[in-house]
Amino acid sequence: MFIGSEVYRARVSMPPHPLAVVRSPYAEDLARAMGWLGDAQYRAAPEASAAEIGRYHDADYIEALMSTRIASGFLPETEAQARYRIGLDGNPMHPSIWRRSAVSAGGALLAAELTRARGVVHVPGSGNHHAMRARASGFCYVNDPALGLFAWLDQGLERLVYVDLDAHHGDGVEAAFVDDPRVLTISVHEAGRWPHTGVVSDPGRGVLNFPVPAGLNDVEMDFLMQEAILPAVAAHRPQGILVVPGSDALADDPMSKLRLSNFGLWRAVGALRGLAPRFVVQGGGGYNPFGLARAWAGIWALLNGIAVPEVLPQAALDVLAQIRYFRVDGRATPARWLSSIADRPRIGSVRAEVRALAAS
Repeated sequence: MFIGSEVYRARVSMPPHPLAVVRSPYAEDLARAMGWLGDAQYRAAPEASAAEIGRYHDADYIEALMSTRIASGFLPETEAQARYRIGLDGNPMHPSIWRRSAVSAGGALLAAELTRARGVVHVPGSGNHHAMRARASGFCYVNDPALGLFAWLDQGLERLVYVDLDAHHGDGVEAAFVDDPRVLTISVHEAGRWPHTGVVSDPGRGVLNFPVPAGLNDVEMDFLMQEAILPAVAAHRPQGILVVPGSDALADDPMSKLRLSNFGLWRAVGALRGLAPRFVVQGGGGYNPFGLARAWAGIWALLNGIAVPEVLPQAALDVLAQIRYFRVDGRATPARWLSSIADRPRIGSVRAEVRALAAS
């Protein structure tokens, strides 16, 4: 099942802010244009209630989010906004802060419900993995991955795995479940990049971190998966796996120095697919809408066992041609962004730093 919402078609900031682009709807549009996504496979994300969001977030923080009604800007309007970092630290202020957050949370909760017995769900509009219990962080206001995991726990599940392949450490989810033996959190992220956490692993507390060096290639990601991540996941015997793949670890994304192809990202997600009866893939970071659309549409194809063709139908080419990205406006857009979905694999050697991470 694919969960989406029209709320994501409204941009929430202006250039040069990284979120001054439409993101997950392009992946949905591309999947539909390819003939991979029909109405029978689609569910609209509901809006989570304040009580449902309160399963993790503090009541006063939720009240501050609900009361935010400012069109734009980053200066605090109230003491509460300053306390909770609403509109500060790059967290974009926009009129639909509450609704957009509630819909993202609602999508995560719906995914947990749809997989109550078993199943596979893709909900790319969710994945706000930096939000903390009582403050906004990293463009994230409500931690929908955490809420999705809590929903599974509330169903009675006792062994869950969270895998974060976003270029930035999944700090908010780790903070939500550190010391909870039911949830193993795993994050692969660029070393030294914001939020500058996730430096070490602590298996005794259910935390595995892989701060990888700049330039990470597909072969290195596959090595980490095979040598460290997949064995750890299998040892946990998960009843459910939640993945935030992001797309900012791709070579085409400006927000990291990692160099994965979407092929490498798909291999990582696909390797996790069969390790639990419940499998939910959210979205996460990703700030080049061409790269994001192609990567996440490809994830939907992967989850449905569909091969990505080299030659695209005209409808898909039309979707790619309609994408707007302020970083390339007025300049030549790379031809492969406009004519293909699959990247060429990024092959390279496995460096000593990556081998050391896998062995640690």
